[in-house]
Amino acid sequence: MPMTMTQKILAAHAGVESVSPGDLIRVKLDMVLGNDITSPVAINEFEKAGFCEVFDKTKISMVMDHFVPNKDIKAAEQAKQCRCFAGCHGIVNYFDAGDMGIEHALLPEKGLVKPGDVVIGADSHTCTYGALGAFSTGVGSTDMAAGMATGEAWFKVPSAIRFNLKGALQPGCSGKDVILSIIGKIGVDGALYKSMEFGGVGLHSLSVDDRLCMANMAIEAGAKNGIFEVDEKTLAYCKEHGAGEPCIFEADQNAEYDEVIDIDLSEIVPTVACPHLPENTHPASELTEVKIDQCVIGSCTNGRLSDMEVAAKIFAGRHVAKGVRCIIIPATQEIYKECAKRGYIEIFIDAGCVVSTPTCGPCLGGHMGILAADEVAVATTNRNFVGRMGHVTSKVYLSSPETAAVSAVKGHICDPREVME
Repeated sequence: MPMTMTQKILAAHAGVESVSPGDLIRVKLDMVLGNDITSPVAINEFEKAGFCEVFDKTKISMVMDHFVPNKDIKAAEQAKQCRCFAGCHGIVNYFDAGDMGIEHALLPEKGLVKPGDVVIGADSHTCTYGALGAFSTGVGSTDMAAGMATGEAWFKVPSAIRFNLKGALQPGCSGKDVILSIIGKIGVDGALYKSMEFGGVGLHSLSVDDRLCMANMAIEAGAKNGIFEVDEKTLAYCKEHGAGEPCIFEADQNAEYDEVIDIDLSEIVPTVACPHLPENTHPASELTEVKIDQCVIGSCTNGRLSDMEVAAKIFAGRHVAKGVRCIIIPATQEIYKECAKRGYIEIFIDAGCVVSTPTCGPCLGGHMGILAADEVAVATTNRNFVGRMGHVTSKVYLSSPETAAVSAVKGHICDPREVME
């Protein structure tokens, strides 16, 4: 039977010749991921079930990123529980303050994911690794516990939507604008429990960072996973980061899709998701009357070096508007260090920005940038639900780093092309 990329990966890891949408299968895992919020629950379930050892100490990753450095006693206790568990079981890929990063930026950087892998993580944005041609998806902490013990997980095989990309992005646009445009088109449930499969000639014009951003937000369309065809950029990235030997799966030419959607990248414009859903999208040029109190550039969606680079170019010689707080969060320690080497940190500080150690922080209303009542933020994060970044009456507008940085300078949402041209 003809299969999609995701279906081929799942079939291979289930040890069967083929699978069909709706099949229930048990697959072997290449990586099990948890963070400082979800891992403690998984650890409790692991111990409650009577498990005594993990299936493979090299195939489990725990990343302390949401509330690290610890923001309060509860956060400190959660991190301590993870630290003790990792030490007890010899978990190799344990990352804490000083060598950590935001999990979905850190694992690709560390070469812990490669094409053809199956990855589960007790975090919904685990779908990020589909950018590298892996099947990766978020699960609950109980599934994480079972995965740590057995190295396996149950799945219902998803059907798929094919996105055929053509053309190339215009200046001032990035992968964030593409995925926001797609979510605006199909809605937050438009790909419910489906695989979003990206390919076509336009794929080659997108950087790996663009793809990581887009795969990261597949869950915001309700998808089980997002996945990109593997090309020379994918392989070069994996080689650079020491990811190991890839296993490349290609969709069959006659694979069945629930829908095929053509995306002309040249028609994408700077796009913003307005409160309170990622599907509530509008061109940035239509939102110039929206004044902002805060700008956040970072997160597992847009905290990579290319995001820091474009922000630095915009802030160079400019200053954050009066009354606006701008928080810059490099996604990993390596990215932070490279920003320092390149002079970006100095540019950010001279522009009136706050530069934070890697953390999820404000994205989920954790710390490092909580919003007060009625405050408005533009952010490169991935969700803008009611109360997501603080008070229930606050508002979050999702955008690309280009749009966020220009908006911070102007004091209101702005189309970045007005400044970058």
